Amino acid sequence: MITAGLDLAADPSRTALAVIEWSDTGALVRSLRLGVDDEEVRHLAPTVAMLGIDCPLGWPRAFTEFIVEHQQGTFIPPAEHGSAWRDSLSYRVTDLQLRAASGPNPLSVSADKIGRVAMRCAALLAQLGSAGVDCHRDGSGTIAEVYPAAALHRWGLPHRAYKTKTNQAGRAVLVDALERESWLDLGGYAASCRHSDDLLDAVLCALVARAVTKGLTVAPSPLEREAALVEGWIHVPRIGGQLRDLAPDQPG
Repeated sequence: MITAGLDLAADPSRTALAVIEWSDTGALVRSLRLGVDDEEVRHLAPTVAMLGIDCPLGWPRAFTEFIVEHQQGTFIPPAEHGSAWRDSLSYRVTDLQLRAASGPNPLSVSADKIGRVAMRCAALLAQLGSAGVDCHRDGSGTIAEVYPAAALHRWGLPHRAYKTKTNQAGRAVLVDALERESWLDLGGYAASCRHSDDLLDAVLCALVARAVTKGLTVAPSPLEREAALVEGWIHVPRIGGQLRDLAPDQPG
C-alpha cells in the first residue's frame, strides 16, 4: 500500500508532498519534497491508496447560499444576524464537530486566508476528478481532508509550537517521536522534517491517510454525510488512538 500526504499552500513553492510505502513489516517514507505543482499531484494521485490533503475541500453550504443570494439581490437577513449567524457562515459541519470535541480550532475557509489555498484545492480536485480519481469530499474515495495538528492532539503528541522557523525545537520533539516508532523509517528525511514544518506536515498527512484506510479516523455519521460530501470532512484519529495503531499487523 502507498499513501501520500499533501501540505497544500496557495503557492507551489510552499507545497510539500510525502509518499509512504507500507509493507508487512513497516513503513518507509519513499519521497518527500517541497515545491510541488498541480501536475505532480495529478500524476501521483491515481497510484496511491489514499491522499491526505491538509486543506478544506469545500465551503460551508450556508456561506455559498448566502453569497449567491447576495449577488442576486435576493438576500433577506435573518432577524438575528450577529456573531452566531456569522459563525454559521464561517464554519462547516466538520469544523463545528471538531471544535465540540475539544480539538484544535480549524481555520474558517470562508473568513480566513486558508480560503486562498482552498481555491487552489478546488481546481486541483476538479482536475483529479476529470482524470478518474474518486474525489468524494467525505473521504470515502481516494482523497481525505486531514489536519495534522488535530491528529497530533489525538495521538497524544505535542501539537502546538512546531510551526515557523523559530520553532525548530518543537519540530525536533515531534521528529524524535516519529523515529521512536520502530516500524516507521523516515528514509533519511528526518533532518528535512526538523528544518521545515511544511515537510513535517506532509509526512503527518500521509500517516493520517493510512489511518483513514484502516478505519481509524472519525468518519461522518449518516446525518453528517450529506454536508460532508459538499463541504468536506476533516478525518482525525479517534479519541484514544495512538500513532502505533498505524503499524502493519504482524503475522501470527
